[in-house]
Parts: sequence; structure tokens; C-alpha cells
Amino acid sequence: MQVIVPSVSVLDCPGTESEDAGKASACSGCPNQEICASAKPRAPDPDVGQVRERMAGVKHKILVLSGKGGVGKSTFSAQLAYGIAADEAKQVALLDIDICGPSIPRIMGCDGEQVHQSNSGWSPIYVEDNLSVMSVGFLLGSPDDAVIWRGPKKNGLIKQFLRDVDWGDVDYLIVDTPPGTSDEHLSIVQYLSSTHVDGAVVITTPQEVSLLDVRKEISFCRKVKLPIIGVVENMSGFVCPKCKHQSQIFPPTTGGAEKMAKDMGIPFLGRLPLDPRIGKSCDEGKSFLTEHEDSPAAAAYRSVINGMEYDSMIHLP
Repeated sequence: MQVIVPSVSVLDCPGTESEDAGKASACSGCPNQEICASAKPRAPDPDVGQVRERMAGVKHKILVLSGKGGVGKSTFSAQLAYGIAADEAKQVALLDIDICGPSIPRIMGCDGEQVHQSNSGWSPIYVEDNLSVMSVGFLLGSPDDAVIWRGPKKNGLIKQFLRDVDWGDVDYLIVDTPPGTSDEHLSIVQYLSSTHVDGAVVITTPQEVSLLDVRKEISFCRKVKLPIIGVVENMSGFVCPKCKHQSQIFPPTTGGAEKMAKDMGIPFLGRLPLDPRIGKSCDEGKSFLTEHEDSPAAAAYRSVINGMEYDSMIHLP
């Protein structure tokens, strides 16, 4: 059997909005070459301006990213939102753009809620007086319903979340993203391009199989000019709830997140240990930082959050 290897990588594609679309050497042999070459230059999306107007009342925007699934990204997003909202003077919003795997409603204890619409737009779900949540999970008839959408429909919903949700005046908007570097990530960066984004927090676990994908995520951030607040190593050891002894479950065979961050020249924010009570709090829709505030894991969360540096640093008690 003959294996045909393309002479030009798909990574060399100039993109549909480029002047070289359909004309570059990388376009040779692409089934869409004729369409790209004949297409008129795409006009700027008029909704970007509407998103900018809606986001005008949001002071800080933080994206939570991870190249690998299952590393605790949504858990971190939720605890970050809970941690900041512990200061009643701050208004916090949590946006879940993991369209196919919306776990935030369960973690935040608001699954089964429905979104209401008013003249000012969609109303987010409030779990506390100063903490609101929006997710595709609120739009499903059942939590077991699968969202089987292609890219354009996902992008359209993300645009609606940013443009049509009545966020009000918010100090911190936390955006929980799906794993990878695909449609959802490109959409959120594109639609927020006209606003100021503080940056991204990248979540990983210690083992190299996770770090491999996280390096790609960091590369994505650099390519789209998204600032990186820092890297968090989650599931870094296991803390026994009884004796507080810590054991390594996933040993960092290549130096872990700290070495990777040093090698790539980005901040390392710290390590978060495994604690079975974190999973229990998420299943019950409660704040781990409140339920177990004296635990080593809660202290680690507070240390990581306090170490996040951008325009306005967060300081937790």
C-alpha cells in the first residue's frame, strides 16, 4: 500500500481571511482552494462591536485553558469564581463555553435552572448575590442531552453569550473553556479582541502526557496574542483528609509544570493537591473553599489565586 504524504502541512494554511487564501503554495490540492480564491474579502463581523459594548461593564476577563481534558479545569474555574466572590464587594461572573461538556451548572449547584430573557437580554443564573453563571447546560431539556454541533453553531452560541447576556457591571468574568485549541477558543479570542482581556490561566497535571498538550495551548496563546497569567499544576500529590500526609499519585517524570513554565518563560502559579473532598463539593454544588477552608488544598488554592498578577491583583484572606 502506498502512503501519500502531503508536501505542505495543513498548519501552513494561510486562513480564509488572508489575501493569500486559495493562492499560497499550501493551498495546492486543497478541496476548498477554488472557493477561497474566488471569495470576496470578508467584512469585519458587526457583532464584535456589540460584544465590545456589552463587555464595557466588565473590568477583568480571565480565560481558564488546558490542552488536555480531565485535568480539573472546570473545578479550578469554579473555585476561582467562588474565591473572588468571597469578597462581597466584588461582582463575579462565570461563563462556561464548554459547549459539548457543560459541567459548570453541576459544580456550581445550579443544574436544572433555566435562562430567562428580558428587554435587556438573557439573565444569567445567580448562585450568590454577587456570583452569576451562564452555560449551555441551562438551555438543554435534560442534563443527559448531547450537544452535537459543528463549529459555526458553537461559535454562534458563544457570540450570543457575550453579546446578549445581561452581565451588568462585573469586576471579574471567568471563562471556562473546553480542552484543546479549536473553534471555541478561536471564537472567544476573536469576539473579545476589541476588549481588554487580562489573560489566560493554563491548567495541567504533573505527568508528561498532559504537559505535551499544554505546550500546544501555550503556543496557541502566543499565536493569538493572548497574555498568559501563568500555569497551575493540578492534582499535584494527594493530601489525606485525616492525617494531612501528602503522597505523589502522578509523579512529574519530566520535571512537571514548574520546569515546563521555566523552560517556556511563563509564570508558575503553584501546585494544587488532590483531595477527595474537592470532588464531593463539586458533585454537591458547593464551594470547597468555604466547606473546607482550613484544609491544605484550600490554602493551596488561595496561594495560587493570590499569585495571579495582572492589572488588578486578587488578594484573598
